[in-house]
Amino acid sequence: MRYSALSLLKNALTGNRDWQPAWRQPAPKPHYDVIIVGGGGHGLATAYYLAKEFGLRNVAVIEKGYVGSGNVGRNTTIIRSNYLLPGNNPFYELSLTLWEGLEQDFNFNAMVSQRGIVNLYHSDAQRDAYTRRGNAMRLHGVDAELLERPALREMLPFLDFDNARFPVLGGLLQRRAGTVRHDAVAWGYARGADSRGVDIIQHCEVTAIRRENGRVTGVETSRGFIGCGRLALATAGNSSRTAEMAGLSLPIESHVLQAFVSEGLKPFIDCVVTFGVGHFYISQSDKGGLVFGGDIDGYNSYAQRGNLAMVEHVAEAGVSMIPALSRVRMLRAWGGIMDMSMDGSPIIDRTPIDNLYLNAGWCYGGFKATPASGYCFAHLIARNEPHETARQMRLDRFERGYLLDEGGKGAQANLH
Repeated sequence: MRYSALSLLKNALTGNRDWQPAWRQPAPKPHYDVIIVGGGGHGLATAYYLAKEFGLRNVAVIEKGYVGSGNVGRNTTIIRSNYLLPGNNPFYELSLTLWEGLEQDFNFNAMVSQRGIVNLYHSDAQRDAYTRRGNAMRLHGVDAELLERPALREMLPFLDFDNARFPVLGGLLQRRAGTVRHDAVAWGYARGADSRGVDIIQHCEVTAIRRENGRVTGVETSRGFIGCGRLALATAGNSSRTAEMAGLSLPIESHVLQAFVSEGLKPFIDCVVTFGVGHFYISQSDKGGLVFGGDIDGYNSYAQRGNLAMVEHVAEAGVSMIPALSRVRMLRAWGGIMDMSMDGSPIIDRTPIDNLYLNAGWCYGGFKATPASGYCFAHLIARNEPHETARQMRLDRFERGYLLDEGGKGAQANLH
């Protein structure tokens, strides 16, 4: 069912009783051409593009919980493409381009808001680094502006420009960046995939991966065995667990990342702002709450909750950047399980096991990458070769020594 102004008016006049479910609740078939494990943003986007762009419709998405119960519903909703390295910049620009037409593509309001993002700098060295990044972005055809202090003060007057330790000297602005309603992304992709014949099977946990003669043949689940021609893993922070079922050890650690929202306020911040000294980023939702986050908690965990030490750390960074935050009450917090790769960049690749494909290692950047990740993963599964913009996101780069290290922090997951 396609949404339109006419259907909204009709249902408003009839008490909203005639809406149909956005997607079916099918029973699993005995066999699918492709099974995607993980009903989050990346898994659903992969299924959507497999059906829409590559004509593969005998596809199932298997989710142990409900659609959107993982990281796609547990993030700070930021989208951007302000990356430096050639292996990252074209990929995230593809993703941002897909975001710009996503709502029209799957006919669902995902609340894409291109309000811009400003990365603050606090020293001459940071200014030079942002100048380099901005130039790299411009060379790839990506928008970037370097704002000096007077222009930034006019745009963001609430910053503590004269902080004794961390004076704000300027910032790198990408106007096309912004935020998107995270739940709506999952719902839109699920609805779009379902309408093209994809089976979305919720509350179905994968317990084992069956192999015969070195090839994956299907998965054992809480609802029985389901066979497949190709198996794709898109399980975020649980990637190590699912890959282990196939005897595969991944260069990934799982960490918890907390996010927070404040009480509702009048319009205060009309863009996304990131601190250049501590890891802190903030925007304001349409409901008025300030949405913000910081570093991972720093220890391995599969729990969707964090600790109070990181709450304090994030609050300190926020107040250092915006002193007015000291008078704002925090409403709630939540956690997502981050699949932290050793170089801070993702993996979209075939595995050494026949018929097994991997989408993992997204660290902090999973949500913004959702459309491009799904498109490139679908391309890999359908054509058995990587998409041009994802060629450097190989699994064997760690063994070969070709790291995609955007942060320049080395091969240590907790530092990214």
